[in-house]
Amino acid sequence: MSHTPTDTPDSGRSPVARRTVLGAMAAAAAAPGLLALSSPASAAPAPQAAALPGGGDLGPNVIVFDPSNAGIQAKLDQIFKQQETAQFGTGRYALLFKPGTYNGLNAQLGFYTSIAGLGLSPDDTSINGDVTVDAGWFNGNATQNFWRSAENLALTPVNGTNRWAVAQAAPFRRMHVRGGLNLAPNGYGWASGGYIADSKIDGSVGPYSQQQWYTRDSSVGGWSNAVWNMVFSGVQGAPAQSFPNPPYTTLDTTPVSREKPFLYLNGSEYRVFLPEKRTNARGVTWGNGTPRGTSLPLSQFYVAKPGVTAATLNAALTQGLHLLLTPGIYHLDQPIQVNRAGTVVLGLGYATLIPDNGVTALRTADVDGVRLAGFLIDAGPVNSNTLLEVGPTGASADHSANPTTVQDVFVRIGGAGAGKATTSMVVNSRHTIIDHTWVWRADHGTGVGWDTNRADYGIRVNGADVLATGLFVEHFNKYDVQWYGERGRTIFFQNEKAYDAPNQAAIQNGSIKGYAAYKVADSVTTHEGWGLGSYCYYNVDPTIVQHHGFAAPNKPGVKFHDLLVVSLGGAGQYERVINDTGAPTSGTSTVPSTVVSYP
Repeated sequence: MSHTPTDTPDSGRSPVARRTVLGAMAAAAAAPGLLALSSPASAAPAPQAAALPGGGDLGPNVIVFDPSNAGIQAKLDQIFKQQETAQFGTGRYALLFKPGTYNGLNAQLGFYTSIAGLGLSPDDTSINGDVTVDAGWFNGNATQNFWRSAENLALTPVNGTNRWAVAQAAPFRRMHVRGGLNLAPNGYGWASGGYIADSKIDGSVGPYSQQQWYTRDSSVGGWSNAVWNMVFSGVQGAPAQSFPNPPYTTLDTTPVSREKPFLYLNGSEYRVFLPEKRTNARGVTWGNGTPRGTSLPLSQFYVAKPGVTAATLNAALTQGLHLLLTPGIYHLDQPIQVNRAGTVVLGLGYATLIPDNGVTALRTADVDGVRLAGFLIDAGPVNSNTLLEVGPTGASADHSANPTTVQDVFVRIGGAGAGKATTSMVVNSRHTIIDHTWVWRADHGTGVGWDTNRADYGIRVNGADVLATGLFVEHFNKYDVQWYGERGRTIFFQNEKAYDAPNQAAIQNGSIKGYAAYKVADSVTTHEGWGLGSYCYYNVDPTIVQHHGFAAPNKPGVKFHDLLVVSLGGAGQYERVINDTGAPTSGTSTVPSTVVSYP
């Protein structure tokens, strides 16, 4: 994330003073069957393993509220107090509200806390009150308000405007705000977010100090400000295209989208709703009654609890169950292997997968319609070659009718402890939609250092026809994004190069100064991107020069729109924006260098 001055009332503090504070913080759907065990043909049949049950309770860290409950506010306050500053703690919570009306609540959200309604529509669960994220814990600086979410609720804010001052990995999905939405912390301190999808804000959205933001398939009553990179696709009421002044990148529709699966109540029965795919989408999915899609009963899910083995999770998948990961931390000694088309792996409350002994956390086969959503992968201390693989190497099947979606799946290397991974996420399957991810090599916390949490590459896309909507990838030792697949598209990209490079030689890429944040392979003939930004803050050696933020072949089918690079306070500089095009950054003014269209 960024920790940088912006053009707000708060921007008078120096980067050095701000970084001193930051440094101090750093220190501080088939029915279940039977699973048969294999046996030699000549031997007597082995006994069959007992079928794993589907459904069941959601565990102690899923807290379900009913409008008739007393003490809701006290419970919300208790969890917030525990999670407010627990940036790298182990607590994980999902706060779920049954349909109905709740009065006078202020749900303040800390780390690893998700709040959601249990209706089929956001308007089924109304809170006359607020769902608040602010930055009092960090002296008014919101740049570290990660890993929290709000989903499927209608809010009527007490003072007319709800405050949602978040940074990365903090989605605001399927929400109805009957009023305005303020994305800045109290005092207009620094902020580095963020993501909104399938939401309706009746009033105006005020991002104020937010450096960047992506809003998809939503409706807003207005939008009042922009700092560096505000991107909209399929948003009714979005400001007109005007990059770079003001820096609005506006697409009338989103080419392909399919909303995240969500848990809801049908009477007293839990089900998981699977929204249908939309093409050229615009506006919310739920505005005219029941959303379009299908649903699965909880009985078709293995409801996983922390402590379960990877072998058991794989047995459940083999048996034909989907996975619901309840809040907590899961250690894996082998990959979770998703082989069946249409499988859902849904996490609640930032369920966290930690691969042990250098394994990959999760792999999928080259099949249709897998949905991965709502979990965090935390690299382990032994280097993993990969952390998430969507499709095997060489995957080539056409999934255009029913793509795999990767939504609110976040990856972290370091921060909570030393972690290593060569490449965090590899996408081999064609037509995959990456819809909001933050892939982060940690720049603060524990287990952080140029080689301590070594991670050369963030995301590698090998599959053709892959679409990324809301791509946040930061701080990798080499390339943050490498794109080898044909006909790839990215709508919104936010990046920071690794702060901690010790010197120029450490980032030298052959004859090129530094590795591009976003590299399209020379073999690619068709690619397109809109609203892409890369920032540098080489605070260990401020003399480091990065040649460019973006690198791509010079071919008619490779096109970019609305690119920017920024030197944060002059700690390192870019010579160009993309390839050899664009003005250099200079001085300490933190003013973006932009390219509106390339080539």
